[in-house]
Amino acid sequence: MQMGKRIVIAGGGTGGHIFPAIAIANALKKLDPTVEILFIGARGKMEMEKVPQAGYQIEGLDIAGFNRSSLIKNISLPFKLVKSFFQVRSIFKRFRPDAAIGVGGYSSFPVLRLAQQKGIPTYLHESNSFAGKSNQLLGKNATRIFVATDGMEKFFPAEKILVTGNPVRANIVNSTVSREEAISFFGLDPAKTTILSIGGSLGAKSINEAVEAGLPMLEQNGLQLVWQTGKPFAERGKQAARGKTGFWVDEFISQMDYAYAAADIIISRAGAMAIAEICVVKKPAVLVPYPFAAEDHQTINAGRLVEKGAALMVKDAAAKTDLVNTVVALAKNEAQQQELKNKIASLAVTNADEVIAKNII
Repeated sequence: MQMGKRIVIAGGGTGGHIFPAIAIANALKKLDPTVEILFIGARGKMEMEKVPQAGYQIEGLDIAGFNRSSLIKNISLPFKLVKSFFQVRSIFKRFRPDAAIGVGGYSSFPVLRLAQQKGIPTYLHESNSFAGKSNQLLGKNATRIFVATDGMEKFFPAEKILVTGNPVRANIVNSTVSREEAISFFGLDPAKTTILSIGGSLGAKSINEAVEAGLPMLEQNGLQLVWQTGKPFAERGKQAARGKTGFWVDEFISQMDYAYAAADIIISRAGAMAIAEICVVKKPAVLVPYPFAAEDHQTINAGRLVEKGAALMVKDAAAKTDLVNTVVALAKNEAQQQELKNKIASLAVTNADEVIAKNII
């Protein structure tokens, strides 16, 4: 009898890479419970905490990405890259993988590069409409490349591409949490319109500053708020909301299914995974693309939805003046909320993880 397949999943850095990776791992396990899965990430990054929480083993590499803002910090890069190749080599010796999956983020590069050198099948998942550097370099020799949107032939060999959409966490796809349960979970008032503000797993400074400045306006208009600030802004956000009712503030929301169920309107960055989740939960959204994402891909992501009438967009530079005004106006316009819901619902993909897992198995 054949023993279970052994698969490594590499990458991370942000929730946008980690959560789809975990969704793919869960789908592989569901399809073939004998599969053994090992994650490989970057030491000190978010995956080292989130992956074990999801019940998987992870090994950390001493690796860092190219620092665009401070060139001096890149001096040690070649050494870290060489060191990480040795680390990957010894992980492969122990684990002997049958396949490697890369989800983007710089820790995926040495893992998939070594797998390709050894002739081990490699699979890539590209969540954005603009392919990341690691994935572009690895694409030529990949076995299969799973992408979120069409039009990716400019980055990858056309015959290797499969359009699957983005894998959304199962607890969000299958959520049965009612609005009432969710509202009481955050200690809020079911009669009030609820705004959910999420800046991605690491927080979003411009969104946070706009929300902070707009708290009095939200309060005057009878709106309540679930506000995920990210670590850097957490203290300041809590300070700003002190003594006010109807504002729930924390650095990270681990029960995102509750947050989405509570929300009537969502404020979010326009990362591919954030958008995939908003499509699945079918909520009206005001997107504030992060302007410094590689090749400004978040603005491209958000623009696609705006063209389809499926979301509103406020440019990052205008967030401070326009974001809360836009949200308040939308909160008062139920017809527009309904219209956005209908349009965004038609873009939801709920089985990307299964499609990817079947192709890999």
